[in-house]
Amino acid sequence: MRRSEQELAQMEEEKLWTGREPMLSPRFGDDDEDEEPAAAGGSETEACLGDDEVRGAVEEGEALPVYVSMHRVRRLIVASIDDPYTVDQLSDPRLNVRIVRPLVDRLYNPKDVTIVYCLLANRLYFLRQHASTIHQPLAKARAALAELVATRLFRRFHEDNPGAQGLLALSRMLVGGFDPFEGAPSAVEFEGRSRRQWAVQPRPGGHERKLTALELAILSESKGFIASAGCQRVVTAVYEGRVVYTPLSFVDILPDHFEHRPISLYDPRKAPILNHYRLIVPRARNLIELGQFLLLMVLYFMAMLYRRSSNEVYEFLFCIYAAGWVLDEVAAIVEHGWAVHAQNLWSWLDVTFSCIYGAYVLARVYDVAAGSFPDGHGPHVLPLAAPILLTRVAFNIAPDNIVLISLHAMMADFLLVSLLACWCFMGFLLALQWLIDSNDNLNETPSWFTIGKWMLWIWFGLDGTGIEESVQFHVLLGPALMIGFAFLGNTLFLTILVAMLTNTFSKIVRGEEAEVQFRRAVLTFEGVRSDALFMYPPPFNVFALVVLAPVRFFVEAETFHRVNVALIRVVNLPTLLLISLWERRLYSRRARRGMAGGGGRRRWWRFSGLSPHGDIQAVFETRPPPDVADLIEGLDALEEKEEGVRLRAGVRTAVLEHDE
Repeated sequence: MRRSEQELAQMEEEKLWTGREPMLSPRFGDDDEDEEPAAAGGSETEACLGDDEVRGAVEEGEALPVYVSMHRVRRLIVASIDDPYTVDQLSDPRLNVRIVRPLVDRLYNPKDVTIVYCLLANRLYFLRQHASTIHQPLAKARAALAELVATRLFRRFHEDNPGAQGLLALSRMLVGGFDPFEGAPSAVEFEGRSRRQWAVQPRPGGHERKLTALELAILSESKGFIASAGCQRVVTAVYEGRVVYTPLSFVDILPDHFEHRPISLYDPRKAPILNHYRLIVPRARNLIELGQFLLLMVLYFMAMLYRRSSNEVYEFLFCIYAAGWVLDEVAAIVEHGWAVHAQNLWSWLDVTFSCIYGAYVLARVYDVAAGSFPDGHGPHVLPLAAPILLTRVAFNIAPDNIVLISLHAMMADFLLVSLLACWCFMGFLLALQWLIDSNDNLNETPSWFTIGKWMLWIWFGLDGTGIEESVQFHVLLGPALMIGFAFLGNTLFLTILVAMLTNTFSKIVRGEEAEVQFRRAVLTFEGVRSDALFMYPPPFNVFALVVLAPVRFFVEAETFHRVNVALIRVVNLPTLLLISLWERRLYSRRARRGMAGGGGRRRWWRFSGLSPHGDIQAVFETRPPPDVADLIEGLDALEEKEEGVRLRAGVRTAVLEHDE
């Protein structure tokens, strides 16, 4: 078939993007159209796309550049749906066959590690469209479709990649960095990156502008994708430190990017004893941060208990240590931005404590300047941190508790409604004050504070003095304003607030498992730190910031790296030794357990004959003989259809994972 001028122009444009000669995929050739005439209209996706839109694709098995894939995915999703479907509707079997499965089949490429990243990037794009355009339901539906296709694709990659090497391949897709402008024309890249943005910190290998698929999943709140088996497989491996990599960050306060470690599987037998990179393993990092916070709380209590004594040692120790802890919090915020850090369960508590500590430092500086130290305003500010610290401990002890997760989500709704209520409260306050100012018959005028107190008591339903005294403002209008405020502030506001919080809590409880796994993924992603400042415990990170940050500009990168690593190992010597010994012991125990076939207590219970359900487990643990396997294969041939091949791969994956 002769190609039209439009097709040739499209192929030339693709050659400019990819740098390769475009080839026709045999999947969409003329022979396929003759053999399966209904294939083009078998789904909404393929029915929306003409033949000129599927020609010019790269050769089968070859990956497209990221820039091309992102626009390709966007084009397919926009062409797939024109109606505002919900997630439940898209998961319906009929829509799944017509929309989702054709997209998965079209986009699946075993060699393309960027396709999940491109789908999640498109989900983030559609969500921002949902917040800024008039076609909000349609943009939300397209975002849901992008997440659903990404979940199905990643599940297929998970089924086709069993074992340790499969885990490594999935990790490269999920935590490997990709540049969204990779493969874009130079003019397009220059125009896109010429906008005002933060200064880019150079990294070896050009990794300074890359993002990971896991970060996009967190930003777009793709909780269904994160809760999938393949994603949890990678998240668990990263959390436990079995998969190691060099994290990518937005800004590092103390950058040390001399070495860039590729994504790899960690073997403690081959690692050095003092491996400072184990300080950024999420499981170890969470324990270290918990210990640092407990020490902060102990110093806080000591400072408060001895605040009346003439010895200010505890207050001085708390002030120095808290400065390092707040610096660690600031570095965590700027590393990936507030949008990612806000997904952390206790981020709002940390920010609140940092603000209280900042106010305390300013008050103490004023006390020293005014000559009122050790008394003054500082001791009056510091007690405000007590409820924050104790609540933070509860969040640390039970991070998977659905009540605490719901509390984190409901705080946003509560603050929003409260701010709107306070704004309306100010309107009533101004109306009452101006109303009494226009009344010249009264000798005594209530102050702003008195009027605000009356309204506050009415708002919380504590006292009705404001209604009784409202005749001082105006015989008719004063009581009308006060009674109207009582209806709006006490009745309507509380009704709306309770309804919103109940709705938020019910939605979180319905997706409890996905919520817990999403918070765990956030902890894992944030636990792998890029900034060298995190490897210094408080208050040594303050010393590192003051001393090493200026030195970095006067020495070579290799020299700075050697000095930085040496100082980190000296400061964290006991911690590194403990981590190394524990990981080696854990690895040897797992190796012995694997050779022995499981834990001793469970083996004793199973083989002792005391288990009443032992035969059920024994049937599945014994491999069937070849003649039985051939009989089963003859009854149900799993390789006849494409779905059967995928089923066979899934069965093989499950068997291999069980044997491992």
